[in-house]
Amino acid sequence: MHRKIAFGYFVVLSLVAALNYIPGMTDANGVAFGIFALDIYDDALHGGSALWALLAALISTSAARKFLLLFGAIYLGDGLLGLATGSGYLDLGIFNYGIQDLDFSFKIKANAPHVALGGFALLMGLRK
Repeated sequence: MHRKIAFGYFVVLSLVAALNYIPGMTDANGVAFGIFALDIYDDALHGGSALWALLAALISTSAARKFLLLFGAIYLGDGLLGLATGSGYLDLGIFNYGIQDLDFSFKIKANAPHVALGGFALLMGLRK
């Protein structure tokens, strides 16, 4: 099961990394879903995470479980920090922009993907 879930993360993260390159997925300002703009650094982060997920899924159940635990903790933590401060750490936002006074509904929309992906991965990784 862990290997299948890790492979699912490979697919999802690959699609996220490709968002900027699929016509019609971003507006004229490069904003996806009217919420956030993904730059080359975000694409590299998501692409690297996708590659990590694929390798873990192909190597072993143990590697897939470790991926789910580590990825889950890292992405969940980033999303929760984003909810609290308006800036995450994976994109270095907390270091570059500090605490931002953003509307909480925007914080929820912008950080929900990392909270959901990270939380689910962590939960699945904790399952034997």
